[in-house]
Amino acid sequence: MSDFNSESFPENEWDECGDLAWNEFDWERYLRDQDDVLHRYLAFYEGLKGRPDRIDEVASLMGWDTGQLGGDSLDAPGSPAREDTSDPPAFGRNSPLEPYTLHKNPVFVATKALYLSLKRGWERVAGDPGKVGQPLAIATQTSLYRGEEHAVLGVQAIDLGDYALAVSLFKRALEELNQTLALTSDSTVAGRAVNDWRGDALPRLFDLREIWLRVISECREELERRVDEEG
Repeated sequence: MSDFNSESFPENEWDECGDLAWNEFDWERYLRDQDDVLHRYLAFYEGLKGRPDRIDEVASLMGWDTGQLGGDSLDAPGSPAREDTSDPPAFGRNSPLEPYTLHKNPVFVATKALYLSLKRGWERVAGDPGKVGQPLAIATQTSLYRGEEHAVLGVQAIDLGDYALAVSLFKRALEELNQTLALTSDSTVAGRAVNDWRGDALPRLFDLREIWLRVISECREELERRVDEEG
């Protein structure tokens, strides 16, 4: 940890961060811890992939309220509903500060983890030109990255309190998810390897859809509540 020069920022801007600011090394350790969170999520998911309620069960094992894959994820950073009740990583326990970043949002974690598994699987298949033609390999990889990008930006919009923007971004993520399904379902270009990948990917894609639809529903409810309060 490095000493913080209070003259570098406007008064009170960093009061909530205490007397110390994290340096580059601290943040690198923090980001590695958050990478571990994604792998922990995937480990739980793989163990429960035969369960119809797997996304809620995994959320429970992660120490989240299952509502955090919907409504509770809309709360502003630092609010009681956003506090992480799970055991913090070792670095967090040894540090006087445990900051909130986008990486701690349950929707972000679930989205990044599931897409991580989807992309890894596709890269193994598409890396062999004998199994997948180049046009399909590139188009599907692009679709996977676009879907993830829209969803991550949607989570960021929620953190900024712009729920209308979040709805639009998650709708784009859903459109890209449907594009991924369409690309890999074309029997005229999809071979056995693609069909095998699609069979494993379908539950993950449908779980992403379920999570995003919950978030969209909660965003719309929040927008309606604001309109009622203003009225």
